[in-house]
Amino acid sequence: MNRRHILAALLCLATAAVSAEPVEIQAGKTTVSVEFYTPQTVRITKVPAGKALGKQSLVVTAKPGDVTVSRSGNSVSSNMLSVKVDPRTGALTFAAKGKTLLRENGEAGFEPITTGNDAGQYRVTQRFTLDKDEAIYGLGTIQNGKMNRRGEKKRMEQSNLEDFQNVLQSIKGWGLFWDNYSPTLFDDNANGMSFASEVGQCVDYYFIYGGSADGVIAQMRQLSGDVPMFPLWTFGFWQSKERYKTAKETESIVDQYRALNVPLDGIIQDWQYWGSNYLWNAMDFLSEDFSNGKQMIDNVHKKHAHFMISIWASFGPQTQQFRELNEKGLLMPFETWPQSGISHVWPPVMKYPSGVKVYDAFHPEARAIYWKYLKTLYDYGTDAWWMDSTDPDFFNPKESDYNHKVFGGTWRSQRNAFPLATVRGIYEKQRDYQLSFANPQLEKRVFIMTRSSFAGQQHYGSNMWSGDVNSSWDMLRKQVPAGLSFSLTGNPNFNTDIGGFFCGAYNTRGSGSAPKNPQFQELYVRWMQYGLFCPVFRSHGADAPREIWHFGQKGEPVYDAIEKQIRLRYRLIPYLYSIAWQVTSNNDSYMRPLFADFPQDRRVWNMTDEFLFGPCILATPILDPQYTEEKIIRTDAMTGWNRNQLTIDNGQLIIDWQETKTVTRYLPGKQTVNGKSVNCKWYDFWTNRLYQGGRDVTIETALDRVPMFVRAGSILPLGPEMQYVGEKAWDNLELRVYPGADGKFLLYEDEGDNYNYEQGQYATIPFQWNDRSRTLTIGSRQGSYPGMLERRQFTIVLPDGQSKQVDYDGTELKVKM
Repeated sequence: MNRRHILAALLCLATAAVSAEPVEIQAGKTTVSVEFYTPQTVRITKVPAGKALGKQSLVVTAKPGDVTVSRSGNSVSSNMLSVKVDPRTGALTFAAKGKTLLRENGEAGFEPITTGNDAGQYRVTQRFTLDKDEAIYGLGTIQNGKMNRRGEKKRMEQSNLEDFQNVLQSIKGWGLFWDNYSPTLFDDNANGMSFASEVGQCVDYYFIYGGSADGVIAQMRQLSGDVPMFPLWTFGFWQSKERYKTAKETESIVDQYRALNVPLDGIIQDWQYWGSNYLWNAMDFLSEDFSNGKQMIDNVHKKHAHFMISIWASFGPQTQQFRELNEKGLLMPFETWPQSGISHVWPPVMKYPSGVKVYDAFHPEARAIYWKYLKTLYDYGTDAWWMDSTDPDFFNPKESDYNHKVFGGTWRSQRNAFPLATVRGIYEKQRDYQLSFANPQLEKRVFIMTRSSFAGQQHYGSNMWSGDVNSSWDMLRKQVPAGLSFSLTGNPNFNTDIGGFFCGAYNTRGSGSAPKNPQFQELYVRWMQYGLFCPVFRSHGADAPREIWHFGQKGEPVYDAIEKQIRLRYRLIPYLYSIAWQVTSNNDSYMRPLFADFPQDRRVWNMTDEFLFGPCILATPILDPQYTEEKIIRTDAMTGWNRNQLTIDNGQLIIDWQETKTVTRYLPGKQTVNGKSVNCKWYDFWTNRLYQGGRDVTIETALDRVPMFVRAGSILPLGPEMQYVGEKAWDNLELRVYPGADGKFLLYEDEGDNYNYEQGQYATIPFQWNDRSRTLTIGSRQGSYPGMLERRQFTIVLPDGQSKQVDYDGTELKVKM
């Protein structure tokens, strides 16, 4: 045997193809398990040598796939990703396409816990080494106004304003899900990036090579579940406030919107329809002011609106739920909201404690009890759930609270997964309940709006709002990166309280006067223009009413600006609902950071005031005051203003809202498409002016106009103006085609509110624009569903004013422009 044959034989001994079973490697004092779920996703678990591996994930629903894996010494590889284990320390190096993606920095940390109910487990730590200028994103809705998490130090524990999903991704195209539910310290400093969790059986994380931001999101959803479709009506406008105090008042809001001819689809009933705090979250209309609650819901439906109601993760001591859960030991002992049994008093009167307790949402029996009582509201006709305080509120925490046993561990060990557990319970119970329906068309798609979220929650019909944020320009600016960071964890459904929740500082002329204060008016309009680009478009808050008529009347600039945003939202619904299908079927996202499409452009790596809304629209909302000042001014403190630019009438500031302003925006340029570098061009949505990408542009704007651009090559479907979703058929959609590049778009339609789409009952129509021949091809319709339009028209419109109306019967049609 010659030398060449000997080397080949040795290589065969060193390299062996293995199945997708975990590969265990002893490395120093650590046992390392490497388990591929897909060729691009690998689970890493570590324990001290001699300890057993294995933990059931609360998040990951996928099973390891049929992945061909090879092992060469201490390296384990798929055809996409390799993992190399240092035999001395157990530190891993991840690589793809011959390039190092991420390296662990030293041994995993295992500090034994020797006391309490977590005894026998560890405080677990893992440190990583990043490239010097490597940008990282995600983790959760951190309210600090940043995108890039470099230099961040954050104790991650769910709260009202900040929520954490433990999902991180890099500009290099890799992602990491730290699968631990206890409070965790994330720290990136000169010594490296680390996760340190307060309790864990093992170090447990998933490394993902997606190649891009979208690729990481897709792999994360493959691990933890796809995104179900929301009802079509949920993409319309929602009105709420803290709170409507009678059934009559709630109904009257819908009546007034209909009388004013302003579109509305959702009305929300906030808390205390159940009566006193001792009946907290009784899940029934027990207050005398809501004695006709079911009739109220029926009446809302007759007005072609939908009804959402507030429910909580806690119960007052006089409720049936409290008694049943308490008898079974399924309530937790810590202090939560409301703290006092006396309603409508601040601060809480603590000598009358409420006795309200949070339920153990991790326990399957507790979740069943929760749904048993919630079903009452469902049977009344409730369309959607507003799950408040799913963090949950956790006041004055004590060590004994964290040490409290819950199903599957302790409150400390399960803490951050609480919102996932409670939301999943409702989603699964409602889906199971609806299986008994003889007519599947009567099913309602689960829609849950929740204040908190953990990884994987996208699979359970939930949309998270950013908590009780303050009404300020600073907080508005922070919502943009917070929402984008949340989307980057795989959770696409995000919204905020339009106008901010606490607006009392703007009540400068008495209680509830904020809507007449020009400073709040400008903030509210600009916040609404940001909300236009969120999956849920919802006005809500405390301290002052938010309904459109409180801001003026038709024909007045502020009122008209608000109405214009609402009407534009309804025109965008065909586009938005088609994106929703791509979110469900193709793992897309509604709100995408610019680096998702332009990763080579370092200028967009930490851009916090622009983002992509679906594939076509560049959203650039105005996040600073132009007509007023940011500092809140009372009438006796106007000396700090430039009075030459002000008109004051009887102490009230008068603004020239008709004055045009200018803003400067950055239009990203070069991106790689199908392996080729192309330079994007952008159209101003309002003027149709075409701009080259890769530069700043200064444009004229106004109070009623949000700066937004459309990518050249886009096909943007716009619907008719309507008062509510479904009022008018989409029988003559406007197709705005933006030349300058080839493009395509897939229009999606279904019944709008049941799960028949899961059985294939939906239809799609592909559009393709050939820029050279200036031809739009309307492809053959694929699929069908009950009530589908067999014939329709499309009106094709170009930026230069050309338009053509064509008839379409479902067969391919070519239109030359």
